[in-house]
Amino acid sequence: MTTTTCRTDEKARLIQSIDIYIRSTTTEGSRFCDAALRNCVDVHASTLDDSIPDGPYFMSSWGSIFQAYRLYSDTQASFSETTIPDGNGGFAVLPANIPGQSLAVAVPSRLYFKPTPEKPLAGVRLGIKDIYDLKGVKTSNGNRAWYNHYAVADATAPAVQNLINAGAIVVGKMKTSQFANGETATADWVDYHSPFNPRGDGYQDGSSSSTGPASGEASYPWLDITLGSDTGGSIRSPSQAQGLYGNRPSHGLVSMDRVMPLAPEYDTAGIFARDPRLWASTAQALYLDNITLQSTYPTSVLAVGFPTNSSTRYNALLDNFLRNLTSFLSASVTAYNVQESWKADMPNEQPLPILLKNTYELLTAKEQAKLVRDTFVSDYAQAHDGRLPHVDPSPLQRWGFGDEDPSTIEDVVAAKTKFMDWFNKRQLPRDPRTCSKHLLVYVPRMPTPKYRDTYLSGPSRPFPFSVSRLSVYSGAPDMVVPIGELAYESIVTNHTEVLPVSVDMMAAKGCDGVIFSLVQDLHAAGILTTVKTGRSIVDGEDILY
Repeated sequence: MTTTTCRTDEKARLIQSIDIYIRSTTTEGSRFCDAALRNCVDVHASTLDDSIPDGPYFMSSWGSIFQAYRLYSDTQASFSETTIPDGNGGFAVLPANIPGQSLAVAVPSRLYFKPTPEKPLAGVRLGIKDIYDLKGVKTSNGNRAWYNHYAVADATAPAVQNLINAGAIVVGKMKTSQFANGETATADWVDYHSPFNPRGDGYQDGSSSSTGPASGEASYPWLDITLGSDTGGSIRSPSQAQGLYGNRPSHGLVSMDRVMPLAPEYDTAGIFARDPRLWASTAQALYLDNITLQSTYPTSVLAVGFPTNSSTRYNALLDNFLRNLTSFLSASVTAYNVQESWKADMPNEQPLPILLKNTYELLTAKEQAKLVRDTFVSDYAQAHDGRLPHVDPSPLQRWGFGDEDPSTIEDVVAAKTKFMDWFNKRQLPRDPRTCSKHLLVYVPRMPTPKYRDTYLSGPSRPFPFSVSRLSVYSGAPDMVVPIGELAYESIVTNHTEVLPVSVDMMAAKGCDGVIFSLVQDLHAAGILTTVKTGRSIVDGEDILY
């Protein structure tokens, strides 16, 4: 090993070519050594900026020091664009790719960063859904014409900025189904190829619309956290399909400025995570003072869709989780049916499936047509001699449905508000001691294979009413937690593979912190676990291609 003490301006005589060096702190200053520790340079503290943290660097023959990034391959096609900081408070597109038709993702060393109370997310690698503005980078909304027509964003969305302010490192923008409408892989995804779901045989639909953030989080151990959005299930459904922790927050918990809208009355920003502890700390950074973690929990659990026996592996997983949860809380369990409760409470009103029949579909269609489509079509036509831009079948169908229905936005909002007021006051009310009087736990769906190479007859319309819509209509928080996995026989691999099993937890509106705290405590008690990347949430294992 060669060790030399020198001034900064003498490094040029010692290092004749650019190489990677690792910085470490010594009693006299800093030592830079190459990766093999064959050549080291000691630099006195007085000649080096103290703001340069420990970690790997490039050193040039003229004495300059550059931060090093490692390039990872986006083999799952999760990213729409990968980024690096531009040095001016914004970002630039990374001008690199990797063989195999994959984008390259530039990731800085964790050694550069040390979390502090002011920067709790220092060094946390973050991917964001490509409907959020990021200063210096274009937003695509999943549409090629939109991407190529509009300029780069001149500011960053407040939700993203909150995470950056907490120290998170944005490594790229991640694919969304077009205009955040629901799309099924692969047929509905026309402009951009749908990201791959790593679970099971690797050819299962990853669900939508936050498909890219979920795919990346489930696939890449070097990616810590991803930011998505949930209007009608766009975080929760991909979380369930790909075995992740994911949350739809209380409506209005963080600004949705500079985020492409679907329906402002429903739109929310949420997080995908593998580790519930990082999930909770990221939520605190994202929602700031609008969330308070607390460990005084409800002792009443409302259960929806849970089995009455453990006769199958699937039933046993669900039953075991519910037993462990209620034992941990010392809580009572009541089977809950929202339609029956509505009927008993509101006998003179229409049944819920009729009252709310097209509420979600109409409001999203009419609002997005007004807020997104009309301006986009006009701008594009003006620039292209009256031509129309291409739009995928799913948003076209949904916008058309809104155009054809004579209902007004005010009509639709009135039905939603009627349900919201009833549900938040009578079914899932707040409590002065536990924040939420009840914890509502439901089974979202049984995991069954949904192959991405299936031919479709056309795009599907949104579900008019289901238990997953309770949070959408009420504004209450709804969070997905993975609890295990279920075997199936894959027609792709001709082998037994596994798919994730999840449940959802809800609390009173504004009581998000109760669920985040509870999930952390359940993790500490061994009832929930940190999920792994790869084809199994339990065992990890290599992704199949």
